[in-house]
Amino acid sequence: MAATRKVKLVLTSVPTIEGAGVHLKRVFGFSNETLFDPFLLLDDFRSDTPAHYLKGFPWHPHRGIETITYVLKGDVEHGDSLGNSGIISSGDVQWMTAGSGIVHQEMPKGAADGAMYGFQLWANLPARDKMMVPRYRDISAGQIPEIQTDNGTRIKIIAGTVNAVSGPVTGIVIDPEYLDCSVPPATRFRHATTADHTVFIYVIAGAGRAAGVEVKNGMLVLFDQGDEMAVSTEKEPLRFLLCSGKPLREPIAWRGPIVMNSEAELDLAFREFHAGTFIKQR
Repeated sequence: MAATRKVKLVLTSVPTIEGAGVHLKRVFGFSNETLFDPFLLLDDFRSDTPAHYLKGFPWHPHRGIETITYVLKGDVEHGDSLGNSGIISSGDVQWMTAGSGIVHQEMPKGAADGAMYGFQLWANLPARDKMMVPRYRDISAGQIPEIQTDNGTRIKIIAGTVNAVSGPVTGIVIDPEYLDCSVPPATRFRHATTADHTVFIYVIAGAGRAAGVEVKNGMLVLFDQGDEMAVSTEKEPLRFLLCSGKPLREPIAWRGPIVMNSEAELDLAFREFHAGTFIKQR
């Protein structure tokens, strides 16, 4: 019999300002990252007010991590020091592996009605891969499969496999799942999990219960270990992001947009950035 995961921690996202003045909500990061290993940070940048996001995230470096941007509505323009550029639009995902180093910018433009809805998740890289060759995976909305289970739950599969259907993101070192799940009213949803992987959900619409705990929009539930997780609904539907990954269990040295394993590695990264030797791959 599968061991259903219990609730380990419940968080509510809190307002913060990042970049050049972007108003967003931070779900976790910069204080509790060891609890979410291998994940470092989750930001919710949903807004109907262009002034809250148009200043964007001008040129800044990353090393040692992966950033995963999932846009629900609106456009985000991006460019980097390697000559890559493009637009992430409604329903699209960008999975960027910074590896040895990238300098890039992300400039939200929103939709025609002024709305900009999306999320950015940071995933750590193990020490052996911190200095890997940077890469992008730009996934359009049409490349993300959506299935419907027997109980009517709809699941968009960005990474991972559900009911023999796999998402387009594969070959990631932390063996992640990234699912966008919509559970109808009066329904119990159960999902098999790898027992020792970190698993959390972040609610983005509706209300329900996660392992018996009441949840609603803007709340995160981090689960304890187990073979499956479960949520249930009553009168309202529930939509959430489900993320899981293999913990790295390595030291974390973190300063701003760079995450390494030691302070010495951090110091070197910032010295290289200021000296113009940060970019290792061109």
